[in-house]
Amino acid sequence: MASTGKRNGRRAGKERVAGPSCPTRIDPLAALRGPDDPAWDVYLTGTVFLDIVFTGLDSAPVRGTESWARGMGSSPGGVANMATALARLGLRTSLAAAFGDDHYGEYCWDALEQGEGIDLSPSRTIPGWHSPVTVSMAYEGERTMVSHGHEPPPEEQPAHPSPATALKKRPPGADLPPCPPPARAAVASLTPGRSAPWIARAARNGTRIFGDVGWDDTGAWDLAGLHDLRHCEAFLPNAAEAMRYTGTDTPRAAAHALAEHVPVVVVTLGAEGAYAVDRRTGETASVPAIEVEALDPTGAGDVFVAGFVTGSLAGWPLADRLAFAGLTAALSVQEFGGSLSAPGWAEIAAWWRRVQSVDSQNPSALSRYAFLTDLVPKEAARPWPLRRAVPTIGFGRSA
Repeated sequence: MASTGKRNGRRAGKERVAGPSCPTRIDPLAALRGPDDPAWDVYLTGTVFLDIVFTGLDSAPVRGTESWARGMGSSPGGVANMATALARLGLRTSLAAAFGDDHYGEYCWDALEQGEGIDLSPSRTIPGWHSPVTVSMAYEGERTMVSHGHEPPPEEQPAHPSPATALKKRPPGADLPPCPPPARAAVASLTPGRSAPWIARAARNGTRIFGDVGWDDTGAWDLAGLHDLRHCEAFLPNAAEAMRYTGTDTPRAAAHALAEHVPVVVVTLGAEGAYAVDRRTGETASVPAIEVEALDPTGAGDVFVAGFVTGSLAGWPLADRLAFAGLTAALSVQEFGGSLSAPGWAEIAAWWRRVQSVDSQNPSALSRYAFLTDLVPKEAARPWPLRRAVPTIGFGRSA
């Protein structure tokens, strides 16, 4: 939608940003909500990048040559990938991040706040600080990224919402919150050797912490160095990370070893799906990946986590949570970019109706997703596969 408000004394960008992919807003937690619930379902904090994505490359760029891409798009990236994925699945999402006061920062702010309905009241705009940027090149099912950015300066005063946020209709009780605000859950990126004080504070206040982790560039792979793991309800590493942290030879063995440290462990296996262990209930689950033609894997891991968090907050069985997370990730890799590609309920509904209409479909594989029947919109869905418009800065989004 076009921006008409002002932020920090400047007119917000005019470009029409990509809005939620599902016009029918589905609340997966509707049956669980009560008057004393926190205003937000999920709290996130991290770095927002402007992602510029090139797809349709036949090979990796070669030094000294010029490569042409058949596709290109721009969108908020970094932590914005997961925030958008959560919001499109119907969760009330609050994000604390720094935004530059350049055009890129305006574009990302408007895309998240106005386009996706994400609460940015804990966020701030920093005068004179330029937005971090990532250029991503997708080819042969993989991606290569080049990023540039600087650490934002320390916050000297409490963050203030933009006028658009302050005037926007908010859930009951959603006064401008301290950081972190009360929330049902938070997703935290764990850093080896470092603690983030907000994680412990949120956990003490009853927020369920879902932790993920990146590659350990130090090579230590010391599980004891993940200090904030003790605050997590769930931990979601990929297979390589899980095996290195536990010194095990298989992803399943790694999952069970990690379950000694955190109640729920999900190990993602790439093209082989995912495996999960819930130490509290004794459940284990293994769900194969859905075969799709991947256009761009950017943000697929974030979408997977968002799907698993959604199912966890809704109280679904472990296998359903795992299947849903894998489905949302599979739908996302068929589109450009990270936040642009995050599926909403319309895409999920369209996929579910489509696969049920295929005569050669394996009944046992189909039954794995039968739980979707009571979740997806009842009205007619758009055709599948879908091709979402890919905006670039300065152009509107076509229908």
